[in-house]
Amino acid sequence: MAVTRRNQNKKTGAGHPGSRDKAKQTGKRYGANAGGQKRRPEPEQRSHRPRKSVDKSSEPVITPENQPDIANIQWFPGHMARTRRKIKESLPLIDAVVEIVDARIPLASRNPELDSLTGRKPRLVILNKADLADEAATRRWIAYFRSRGLAALAVDCKSGRGCNQFQPALRELLHDLLEKWESKGANRTIRAMVVGIPNVGKSSFINRMNRGGKAKVEDRPGVTRMNQWFVTEDGTQLLDTPGVLWPKFEDQNVAMRLAFTGAIKDQVLNLEEMACELLSILRADYTPLLTERYKLTPPLTEDSWILLQEIGRRRGMLVSGGEVDTERAAITVLDEYRGGKLGRITLEWPDKEGDSHG
Repeated sequence: MAVTRRNQNKKTGAGHPGSRDKAKQTGKRYGANAGGQKRRPEPEQRSHRPRKSVDKSSEPVITPENQPDIANIQWFPGHMARTRRKIKESLPLIDAVVEIVDARIPLASRNPELDSLTGRKPRLVILNKADLADEAATRRWIAYFRSRGLAALAVDCKSGRGCNQFQPALRELLHDLLEKWESKGANRTIRAMVVGIPNVGKSSFINRMNRGGKAKVEDRPGVTRMNQWFVTEDGTQLLDTPGVLWPKFEDQNVAMRLAFTGAIKDQVLNLEEMACELLSILRADYTPLLTERYKLTPPLTEDSWILLQEIGRRRGMLVSGGEVDTERAAITVLDEYRGGKLGRITLEWPDKEGDSHG
C-alpha cells in the first residue's frame, strides 16, 4: 500500500487530538481524477513535513528528503549496540532474565538476539499491557511460551493486575537453583536482569516491583557504571538495562506492528500509511470494534484509504473544500488504538505467526 500524508495548509477543526502540535505544512495538494475526487498519490509524488532534529548521538536526523516509509524502516541508534555489550557483561552477576514484551505483539516486541545474548540463563517472559490485549490471545501466548521452555506471565503494570504473581513465578523458574542454595546453606538473594525493547513498559514494571523497596545505583565488577539495581519488597534484586532493539527489520510485518504500538518514533514514519495498514488488519480481525467506535456501517470497504477518509468524515475532520484531513484522522486512529479506546486488540496470534522469532 502506498499512501501519504497531506501536505497543505490546514485549518484546525473539531476532533483534533489536543496532544499533538499541529504546525503548518506547505506543499502541493493532491491531484484529482476526472470526477474531481482526491486521488491517492503515487510514492514518487510524496513530500513530507519538516521534522525537528533529534540528538545525533543516539538517533538519526530525519529530514523531508530522507523520511522513511514503513517498508524501509531501519532503526538502530548507537546506544543499542552498547546495551548489547552491557547485557553480556552482566550475565555472570544474575540468576535469571526477565524479558518484558507487549502482550498485543508478543513476538514482534521480542528481541531476536536475546537468545544468543543471554545463553542458558532461565527466562521469565512478562506479557505487559495485557489489559489492552485480547484475553483469548494472551492465554494462547502464555501456552505458546511455556511449550517452548520459557516461563510466562501476563500483567498490566499500569493497574498492577497480575504483578503479584511475579515473585512466585520467578521462584518457580529458579526452583532447582534455590534448592541447591538451600542444601549448601547459602543465604543468597535472587538477582534478575530486566530486558526489553523500547515502549514495552520495562520501567513501569520495575517501578511497580520496586514499590516499598529502595532504588540504588552501584558499581559492581563487570557492570557499567550507572547500571541500576532495584530491590523489591521480598529482597529480589532487579538489574535495569536500557531498551534494546534489533539492528535490522528484515520482516516488515514486525516493523509495522512495532510502529502501530509506538515502539518506533512517529517522527520517522508516514502516519497515514501506518494508519491505513492498521485499519486493514482491524477490518479483517476486529470489524465490530471498528464499526462501534467510528459509527461505521458494515460491510466495510476493503480499501483502507477510503476507510480512513470515512473515519475522518465521521469525526468532522474537514478542511476547506470539504476534503478530509487524513493526517488528523490517521493520528486519531493510532492514538485510540494505542490507548485501548478501540477495545482489547492483539495483532499477533500463535497459530498465525509460527516460530519466526524463536
